[in-house]
Amino acid sequence: MDWRDQRVTVMGLGHFGGGVAAARWLARQGARVTVTDLADEQVLADSLAELAGEPIAACHLGGHREEDFRAPDCVVVNPAVRPGNPFVEIARKAGARITTEIEMFIWACPARIVGVTGSNGKSTTAAMTAAILRAAAEGNGVGAPLCKAGHRPKVGRGPLRPMSPDPFSQARVWLGGNLGGSLLERLDEMSPGDWTVLELSSSQLWYMDRETPMPHVAVVTNCTPNHLDWHGRFEDYVAAKQRVLAGQTPEDFAVLNTLDPEVRSWGGACGTTAFGGAKVARPPSAVEESAQPGAAVPHAARLVPLWPEGKIPELRVPGEHNRVNAACAAAAAFAAGCDEEAIRAGLAGFTALPQRLELVAVVGGRRFCNDSSATTPESTVAALRSVQGRVWLLAGGRDKGLDFRPLGEAIVRWACGAAFYGSARDALRSEVAAHAPGFRTTSAQTMADALAWCWEQSRPGDAILLSPACSSQDQFQNFRRRGEHFVALVRQLAQVDKTADCPPQ
Repeated sequence: MDWRDQRVTVMGLGHFGGGVAAARWLARQGARVTVTDLADEQVLADSLAELAGEPIAACHLGGHREEDFRAPDCVVVNPAVRPGNPFVEIARKAGARITTEIEMFIWACPARIVGVTGSNGKSTTAAMTAAILRAAAEGNGVGAPLCKAGHRPKVGRGPLRPMSPDPFSQARVWLGGNLGGSLLERLDEMSPGDWTVLELSSSQLWYMDRETPMPHVAVVTNCTPNHLDWHGRFEDYVAAKQRVLAGQTPEDFAVLNTLDPEVRSWGGACGTTAFGGAKVARPPSAVEESAQPGAAVPHAARLVPLWPEGKIPELRVPGEHNRVNAACAAAAAFAAGCDEEAIRAGLAGFTALPQRLELVAVVGGRRFCNDSSATTPESTVAALRSVQGRVWLLAGGRDKGLDFRPLGEAIVRWACGAAFYGSARDALRSEVAAHAPGFRTTSAQTMADALAWCWEQSRPGDAILLSPACSSQDQFQNFRRRGEHFVALVRQLAQVDKTADCPPQ
């Protein structure tokens, strides 16, 4: 699209860079950009600093104005904006195109795209996929791609077979999307031979137009209830996740984690045995429409079996859930053309992403683990099962309307005790008490008080795990700020412990 002289309203600067990047990129393309946000200048100080000197036509903060939505050609919506927002509806009725930063990137991106979504594990799976592709590019450790433009994959019962050579020797690998940070301003550096791995959230997918080209390789790690405060119904959340697969063609590939019951139900009949004895769905002949409006269960693409458990190397990241993430990433990389050597090398060298079961310090003999990115009960259950030894859990934040019952059972089984904080603290504590009335817990207003209790209750050799199971936005701007606060509190403890092993600031 030629953006010159287009009137564009960027709705929501946000804190992860997407709104800033969209405003800056559009302004540099010649668009007349108006920025609007509910937050004020003080809250958005960091984001505004990044726009200093850019040719932004107008910036309206502290609330939205109807006039900014009645006349634009396009509105770029921050994914935090919920469906049915009245200002978005004003723009839609006025004929404006509604899009997002990630959708603009997908339309403009010259590289081949791997898209990864899911309720849990999508960041790690996306990063693992990129690590494998980079290992292939650096070592040219590739087989032939399973499919190349202009060819249809052969359908048969045997294993997937390469069709034509396509070396990675000149390829660069880009990682972005919901992980944070925009790739819009790197478009000029990309070429058709490159690969881009995008983590895609349900809200990003929800806003995508039917005509938007979907990734060449799409991955769904799992699908459990999440963000119901945003979507309203689980059915709508599922429909958003399925959007990553709708519109794929026989030249594209889909990796579905069929260990997950919901995702397994998308695929129809069972086929090849794969990871952990799970079954991989064999696609019907055509796309079938879901009962949910706007959702399509994708069967046009060829489904790639999960990578077999026996071929996954020992990982540096703990937990069975990460081995499943690795199986999804390996399958996606195999579809892209990587051989087994590159897959093993990429996975073996992969280290944990920040704030995902990240060991941040050892203080007083206690290991402090930052898993602030765990915003669902399922993520926290996986973390509890992954951390070795006696574990003291810090959890809490804003309740997103999710079911805490399985988490309460897991806490009793896998932890020594738990400290709950924030607005969800009483609900979490009640759930644990329902499973084990005498289990050691406390309820605190702040993370600092909860951490102090864990410190007092724990002993050398124990682990203190921040894995909140909730949104951060009752007390923090986002999960990153929450994790940074946890690390700062741990550093305060380290100041009085001469034996502390704490990385420098």
